Amino acid sequence: MVHPNKPGNPPTLLDGLQEYFIFEMSCGGQISIITRLDRETSGLVLVAKHKEAAGMLGKAMEAKEFRKSYRAVVHGWPDSDQFTVDEPLLRKGEVAESPIYVKQMVHPDGKASCTEFEIEQRLTIPTPEGDQPFSLIRCTPITGRMHQIRVHLALAGYPIVGDKMYGPDETCYLDFIETGWTMDLERRLLMNRQALHASALGWKERNWHCGLPSDILNFLRKSPEFIGCNQ
Repeated sequence: MVHPNKPGNPPTLLDGLQEYFIFEMSCGGQISIITRLDRETSGLVLVAKHKEAAGMLGKAMEAKEFRKSYRAVVHGWPDSDQFTVDEPLLRKGEVAESPIYVKQMVHPDGKASCTEFEIEQRLTIPTPEGDQPFSLIRCTPITGRMHQIRVHLALAGYPIVGDKMYGPDETCYLDFIETGWTMDLERRLLMNRQALHASALGWKERNWHCGLPSDILNFLRKSPEFIGCNQ
């Protein structure tokens, strides 16, 4: 988790940063996480180390000055190399029964949400059910709603590999909460977390990049068609 949301939380990214920058904080520093990621999403996070930077970057965030790009591994081969999903999102529990409080859904009363997608590679990967099609996709969120990329890809028919909430069905998430990771969940999900990675972040003249982590790369390397990938 990026930051605590209730007392007694397990260690979070914020806890680790506060420990790592203990000298700066003892001299008046202030750790503020500017860009946040869903739990189980890997990649870049922008952090301010003092109040002035936090204020400046916070205003930049409100003005939508940041350029964000993600990579995802999804089930299936989209028909088009580029496509856009422009559908409003809200929390499902606001309009229907939902056993998962944070789960989002497409709904006309939701907030405007738009994501652009570009296929980088189409792959065939062996699974317990046989060889299946998968795609490595670059995702560019135009807006920044909760779970936006995950919901939009599932809506398009290409759920992210390992997504417990928006993948095969939400019982994967409920089972995981109850039992932890099991062989049955591994068979159903193929990865123990969603294969979504914040790979690039830009602001003004600055650009940061983060290559794919080992768990996603190891999954992609199961395909003889995988040719590696650049930033």
